[in-house]
Amino acid sequence: MLLSHGGEPLPATESVARWTVEQVLSLAPDDASRKAGNKLATAGHWSGTGFDGSGAVWGLCKGSGSKPYQTVVDTTGPAYTCSCPSRKFPCKHALGLLLLRASGDGSVPQGEPADWAAQWLTARRGRAEAKQAEQEAAASGEAAPGPADNAAARKRAERRAERVTAGALELEQRLTDLLRGGLATADRAGYALWEETAARMVDAQAPGLAGRVRELGAIPGSGPGWPVRLLEECGLLHLLDTAWLGRERLPDPLAATVRTRVGLPVSAEGPPVRDRWLVLAQYDTPDGRLTTRRIWLYGRESGRTALLLSFGAMGRAPELALPVGVTIDAELTPYPGGGLRADLGRQFAPPAAAPGTPVPDTPPPGGSTAAALAAYGEALRGDPWLDAWPVTLRDVIPVPSEGGWQLADAEGASALPLSSAALSRPGLWKLVALSGGGPVTVFGELGHRGFDPFAAWDTGGTGDGSGSGDGSGAGSRSRSAEVTDGAVRLI
Repeated sequence: MLLSHGGEPLPATESVARWTVEQVLSLAPDDASRKAGNKLATAGHWSGTGFDGSGAVWGLCKGSGSKPYQTVVDTTGPAYTCSCPSRKFPCKHALGLLLLRASGDGSVPQGEPADWAAQWLTARRGRAEAKQAEQEAAASGEAAPGPADNAAARKRAERRAERVTAGALELEQRLTDLLRGGLATADRAGYALWEETAARMVDAQAPGLAGRVRELGAIPGSGPGWPVRLLEECGLLHLLDTAWLGRERLPDPLAATVRTRVGLPVSAEGPPVRDRWLVLAQYDTPDGRLTTRRIWLYGRESGRTALLLSFGAMGRAPELALPVGVTIDAELTPYPGGGLRADLGRQFAPPAAAPGTPVPDTPPPGGSTAAALAAYGEALRGDPWLDAWPVTLRDVIPVPSEGGWQLADAEGASALPLSSAALSRPGLWKLVALSGGGPVTVFGELGHRGFDPFAAWDTGGTGDGSGSGDGSGAGSRSRSAEVTDGAVRLI
């Protein structure tokens, strides 16, 4: 089992900071892995443990067999290897080892890597250096493809575009038939009709259209009011079809967005942006066939928000994993279009984290709920199929509402309802505990289903809920064992 997301691990000029327990747990692919990792976070399970100043951690963990599992973590990636058969990244042994290291009780001493650990570390870092050299050569034009390669790639793209166009025309006809028959009877056909239509879109090499068709199939069984929701989604799907068919007339950014939404592969090609990127949130979205991991970053100097995506096939966790709360001095290369997606490129220093801080001390600059709605609306102009947009809400208070919760501006002028997904997670109560009736700053995603909070900061002040609201995290209030240093991770 091996994980490496391609970021360049650099030799550290000083010892790499030890991650906190909260940051280690943020890497876990699921709750089961968190629980299993916690059980292995005791010295009795381990032997031959150690760490060094370059960010490597290693150890031997007792297993069910006669030989212990060999576990190594390179925290500058991060990357993991373990001799266990698990297909999760990181596995429970890597989590247990990092949690043991995070405890700081001396169970993981500093030293030189064991031979088996040093062999993997050397090979991994050698591959990373070779890949970095290839990327630099490609950027300088030394490895530019020849005319024949370009012509072949152009023909392949044209053939795929023709298949996607045929699929879009077929889908338009099926939507027309659906509307003519009436949406109220759509639930009688069952899910098989939708799955067959989605399979046709897969055959047309338009996985984006296939995914949206499968979402349509789930709406008739989603509860009261489903015909309205089905009509809305049919309208968006029709808009995507017609946008693809008329893509030559669209502005370049919108045309790039349409290609991405349809499912055509797009490469990151914008100029790299170097910054000190804060890891704000990380979460997985499984759909039965693929697990998508989303990692939100915020650039301190540029003020840009960026999204990293990583994918895992069914039964495998995505490879890219970054602990929430670390700061990464790295280059990000943006994708074309109006979205925020980017690729993680060269890292200039190991990830750094402030000790004891589960998320960054100082939140990104935020605004009111009204400003957040305006930002989401503006984003929809560039991408009408956008489900959610990252926003930071400043000085909001979680308050109960009929059937749920909402985040209200401190002055009570407006509020945003929390999404149903947020209501079902324990992070809601962490947020309420952090607030204690006072204003907080919250980062999350705003969409048509409501606001989904991912991280929160106390705005400072006294225990009665008053505060300066400067967002600095200073003078923060601690109201529970899970709320420390004015910040809390909510997912």
